[in-house]
Amino acid sequence: MINCIFVITKITVQLKPMTKMRKTSMVASKANTELISPETFKELAILVNHLRVPSFPNMLENFLSGLCHFDTIIMVTYKKSFKPIILHPKNRSEHSPTLNMYINQAYILDPLFNSIQQGTTPNISRLADMAPDSFEDTEYYQTCYKKFDLVDEINLTIALDDSTTCAISLGRKRLMGSIKRGEMIKLKAVYPLLEALIKQFWLAQSRDYLEYVPSHGPIQYALKTFACGVLTQREQEVLGLILRGHSSKAIAETLGISAGTVKVHRKNIHARLDTSTQSEIFTLFLNHLDEMDKDRN
Repeated sequence: MINCIFVITKITVQLKPMTKMRKTSMVASKANTELISPETFKELAILVNHLRVPSFPNMLENFLSGLCHFDTIIMVTYKKSFKPIILHPKNRSEHSPTLNMYINQAYILDPLFNSIQQGTTPNISRLADMAPDSFEDTEYYQTCYKKFDLVDEINLTIALDDSTTCAISLGRKRLMGSIKRGEMIKLKAVYPLLEALIKQFWLAQSRDYLEYVPSHGPIQYALKTFACGVLTQREQEVLGLILRGHSSKAIAETLGISAGTVKVHRKNIHARLDTSTQSEIFTLFLNHLDEMDKDRN
């Protein structure tokens, strides 16, 4: 008989203590997972199955409605040198005259669009948190945005590539009121998953939406050429901030000048453009955008 000798070596493994950062990350991940119910995971699976079919935006709307209440939803892409593209609702019969006005011209003065252009848009945000201090006094608000009849707007933004951003805007009317804290937490919990899915959707289906996109100059060029040769460069800067919804105080802080100087510039702008109200200036600006489109075509 052969005697077999087994030598067992005792190995001691010393585990490094978990750092505070790792503990915090794990707690946060666990919290996010707990916020996503089994039913939500089922809805996500359905969404994944629609990535390559035209019904994806509709299924996305259904999924979001289980996380956050809203009265309206618009899914749009913004790309440099192009007008916005409406991804959802795609049926033109569902586009109101106000939405058409926004897509064709007024979007240039939208706080969300400007935030995207500047690269300062949070992943999830409320329009109220990014709008300038005199936003409700602007002609854009009075003649366009006000007609959407919203008391709150929540925006989810996803960078699709270096020059294209997708924005999903959830609108809430007066009866529903502002978004609740719990709803915002749920949206933030699923955002990383939504971001990945929407990027895959765009890779698979973007050609179906890009075919009919008319080009348009970005806001910097539009404002730079508006009243060019009539206003001074400083007056054009002041006018651009006025159109976006900044008060005289905010304009003074932005440009590093006094409020009194802004008042003088405002007076000179009206005199040079032969206008007396912001509404008249807004009309001239829309006419300028029309001329830009004609030149490009």
